[in-house]
Amino acid sequence: MPAERIPASLPVAAARRRRLRADQARQLADLLRHQILSGGFPRGVLPLEDVIAADYRASRNTVRQALDLLRGEQLVERKAGVGTVVVCEKYPHGLDRLQGLAETLHEHGRVTNEVRTVGPVSAPGPVAHRLGLPEHTDVLCIERLRRLDGLPLSLDLSYLPMDVGGDLLGCDLENTDVFRLLETLSGGPLGHAEITLEAVNSDAHSAAVLEAPRESAVLMLERLTHLPDGRPVDLEFIRFRGDRITMSGVLRRHSV
Repeated sequence: MPAERIPASLPVAAARRRRLRADQARQLADLLRHQILSGGFPRGVLPLEDVIAADYRASRNTVRQALDLLRGEQLVERKAGVGTVVVCEKYPHGLDRLQGLAETLHEHGRVTNEVRTVGPVSAPGPVAHRLGLPEHTDVLCIERLRRLDGLPLSLDLSYLPMDVGGDLLGCDLENTDVFRLLETLSGGPLGHAEITLEAVNSDAHSAAVLEAPRESAVLMLERLTHLPDGRPVDLEFIRFRGDRITMSGVLRRHSV
């Protein structure tokens, strides 16, 4: 007896249903993530699956898949007798003001810095170019591991012209933002900064320093800070643990 033929349309339809459910789970995970990060679950416990399903008009399978995504991000975990709980707090880092990390996170705890490298180095070509210096000019190089209440948050690498940064060698780099030190030494405020933000895979060294899973994604912030007269004075490459920092800002569209 010949085998029963399966209409070609059935596997295609099943694949479409799986893709639709995956899309819906991702969209639901985005909404739940926002609530988690904005304090929408004050006790740190998410509603039961059937409550989430009713609130968001989603199927139980979609809810389970969305929670699986959040567990994969290590934002939540399942606890017997309790339910789904928030296990990882992310700290807000604003992008609409020029501030150091301690200024940005002062409401969340104390920022301290482990100074890993500090001293003059010959500026690589791209660094010299960005700082407006002749190639191979000496610049001050500072690398610091930054912690919030002992929790590793970022690995910061900074380059500064020696006539600006040289005085930092005698300053308290372990407990003070470079921005604050620069303004104290110069007697005036900094001007503006150009930033680039992207996600990159952490290398083995930075993952170990940040105590992060190897090859996990980190947020790479490149920031070039200028004095009020426009002179570039601080080129930074900052690797943030993506599971502990969330970037936010207010963007306004003005009519032309």
